[in-house]
This record gives sequence, structure tokens and C-alpha cells, in this order.
Amino acid sequence: MRPKSEDNAYNTWSITSAAKAIAAGDLTSEALVASCLARIEEREAEVGAWIHIDAERALAEARKRDAATPGSPLHGIPFGIKDIIDTIDMPTGYGSPIYKDAQPLWDASCVALLREAGCVALGKTVTTEFATRHAGKTCNPLDLTRTPGGSSSGSAAAVADFMVPVAYGTQTTGSVIRPGAYCGVVAVKPTFGLINRAGVKELSESMDTIGFYTRSVEDAALFLHVLADYPQTDFGDVETLKPKIAICRTTVWDQANSETVALFDSLTERFGKLGAEVRELELPADFDDIAPAQAVLNDYESLRALAYERINFPDQLSEEMTSKIERSLTHSRDKHSWAIDLMQHCKTSLPTLLAEDEVIVAPAAQGIAEVGHVYTGDPIFSQVWNAIHVPSVCVPAGTGPAGMPLGIQIIARCREDDRAFIHAEWVRRALAG
Repeated sequence: MRPKSEDNAYNTWSITSAAKAIAAGDLTSEALVASCLARIEEREAEVGAWIHIDAERALAEARKRDAATPGSPLHGIPFGIKDIIDTIDMPTGYGSPIYKDAQPLWDASCVALLREAGCVALGKTVTTEFATRHAGKTCNPLDLTRTPGGSSSGSAAAVADFMVPVAYGTQTTGSVIRPGAYCGVVAVKPTFGLINRAGVKELSESMDTIGFYTRSVEDAALFLHVLADYPQTDFGDVETLKPKIAICRTTVWDQANSETVALFDSLTERFGKLGAEVRELELPADFDDIAPAQAVLNDYESLRALAYERINFPDQLSEEMTSKIERSLTHSRDKHSWAIDLMQHCKTSLPTLLAEDEVIVAPAAQGIAEVGHVYTGDPIFSQVWNAIHVPSVCVPAGTGPAGMPLGIQIIARCREDDRAFIHAEWVRRALAG
């Protein structure tokens, strides 16, 4: 749902356009932030994307940016922060009553680096409890009766609803990619470790990854370039690119909904007509156990990461979290070691399955966003990719039932995030045509 008035609606501008206008003196950060805040005031009561907004603080920070000389291509751009990421001037509650109104004494690295780059911290977005399964208040802005996905619910919804041009999410299983698919925005889960995690509430040391949402692939590449000192992605050859694409339905294809099946049945022909070299990739048998191994890692490591909370505040944990803890207690150190070994084996073998310059195209979710707000959807189609640490970019891929967006993810080898961006933009254009 776009804003009612689009005249000078700076909140709808791309990051690239807004940043260039700010650098040229044609737009102020204060005006951009004010436009975002106006959109939040218009829609927040329905969407529920934010857990903390202090308009005066955000505007004051924007004015400071306007008074300073731009030091990066993101100068003056506002961003949202998932509420498991610490901030020195805003509470961080981790989606739990245990930490209601808790105030950190520091900024997480990813927040500090954006502020150093001249960005404006707009506010804290809703997360599920400790970035797991117990849902927060957020609705899907495209259909308020549906889930936005989780755990990065508020960030995906805020970007989709033009409340902010970019927002942080985190992913342990599918918590960046699935909300992006459900809300129809670009979702980026970079190579594991590319964005520093200091100051982020830990769930799984083996898999937690900071990601983010934008409304264009080009914006996403620019954001990662500034944030992580990643080489600038050149999109100049996208128009003439003849990509090599391996379509991978994964080992859990039987759990795809009919709309995803129909989409993937059409891809070979659609991509082939545009000059792509397309093949089907069937993962070897070694990958069959990746999904259960990823679940073991998640359970075993989160049990220890949340030791303080489960020991001291068990009565303030949700039923979903309590069940997760009970399940986690059944996993042994040997089982965890098996999962780590399998993950490493599959991570090492994936590059051997791909031709030079080839990328993988895979489902981002089972289908469109589920009706209701208690269940945030199944992350099953991201389990394998997150477990083996590869970069993934989700882009809109048309619509399914009820006009709701479908997402598709483009996966590259580890540390080839630029290749994922370039091919994601090619795929986006191919499926938008």
C-alpha cells in the first residue's frame, strides 16, 4: 500500500536517489526523516512495525547530519533496527518481557558503523521473542490479516510500507529471507560473518547472521558496500548478462505450496528465452540431513545462549520458547558435533556442484504469507543455505493467490555476495517483465 500522497513523498525514494539528493543539497536528512515519520504516524496503528520510535530524537540526529559534511554515500539516510540489536539511546527488549525498557550502554557494531557513515537511527523494529518463533504485534502491510513472517517482522514490514528505506534483520534459519518474500521487498542474508555481530543478542554462534531489507537490489549492494567495506557492485552488465542458473528445488520440495510449484515450473522457459543457461540442480544425498542438522545446531546453541533467561526467568518465557528449551535438552554434545561436521562438509562441497560463474535459484518460502499472526511461517526453504553460510538475496517474483507476493532467492558461493546481487537484479527484471 503506497502513501496516499506521493508528491514530495521522500519516504518512497530509493536510498541511492535520496543520498544523491542530500549530497547535492537538494534534500535534507531532516526532510527525509520527517517524511518517514509521517508515514509511520499514518500507518503504524495498523501495521505495528515499531517497538520504539522517538521522533524528536530522530529529527535531532538528522539535523546533525545536515550540519555535517557527508562522509559516505549513505549520509543522511534513516535506518530501522531490529530489536535484538543494542542501541545506546533507545531501549532494546529482545522481544521479551524480561528486558522490557532495558537500556544498553552501547551501540551494536552494525549501528555504530552506520552512524559513523552519517546515517540516522530512526527507531527499533518488532522482533519475535529472542528472534525465534513467538510472534510480535506486526501485521503484513500488504494484507493486514496475514503474517509478515519472522523473526525480522517489523523490519520487513516497515520497509515494505515505505516507513524507512532500509532496516536490519537477523537470520539463524530463515528470519531475513522469509519476511522479505512475504512482504515483497529485497532481503539480503550476506555471507556468514560479513557484518560484525558485536552487540546483537546471540542465539546460535554457528549461524546467526545480520541481514537487511531494501526496496531495490542496487540499494542493497550500496548499503553492504558502505557498512561492510565490501567492494562496490557494478550493475552495468546486467542488461547483457547471459547468466548460468542452477534451479534447486531442494530436498524439501514436497513442502512447497502450489503457487511456488507453478512459479518454478515456469522458470526454465522464462529464463531460457532471455538467454540464460539453465539447468536443474539436485543436491547430493549428503544434503538430505542438513535440515535436521540445522535444527540441532539451533536448539543446542540457543539453549546455552539463553541460559540466563531460562534459568532465572522461566515464567516469563513463551510456550513456544519453553517447548524449544525442552526439545533442546535432548540434544547431546555428540549430536551437536555431528551437525557441525555435516554443515562443514556440505559447505565445502557446494562449490564443486556449481559451474564457473553459476548461481543457484531456490524458493524463498513455501508460498505466500500465511493468514493469521500467531504463526510466522516455516523457514524450511532457507535452512540448508543458512547452515552452510552462503550469501542469499531474495527478490519479488510475481504474485500468488490473493495478489500476495512470491519471493525467490538467489544464492552464490561464500564471499561472492556481488555475484548474488548482480544475478538477483537480472532475475528480478526477468520475472517483472
